[in-house]
Amino acid sequence: MLPKAARDALKAGKVDIRVMRSGTLQFQEFAIKKLPLPIGQYPVLSVDKFIDMSELLRLSEEYQLPVSAKNGTAFPRGKTAKDFVGL
Repeated sequence: MLPKAARDALKAGKVDIRVMRSGTLQFQEFAIKKLPLPIGQYPVLSVDKFIDMSELLRLSEEYQLPVSAKNGTAFPRGKTAKDFVGL
C-alpha cells in the first residue's frame, strides 16, 4: 500500500519535495514520468537536476516509489521496477 503522499503525487502528476542539495535545503518539483518495461509502464518521481544518491534513497523510502535525478535512480528497499507496473 502506498503512503498518502505517494497517492497524491500520482494523482496530481507532480509534487514539491524539500531536498538537501549542495548543502542547502531546497524545494524541488518532482514530476511523475512513466517509463516503459516489457510488461508495462511504471511511474517514477523525476527531477532534472543532480541530487545526492543518499537523498534519492531517502525519498524513495519515504514515498515508496522510484525516484530519479540526472545522476541515477533509486528504488525502495527490496523493490524493483516490475513492482510498480500498473500504478
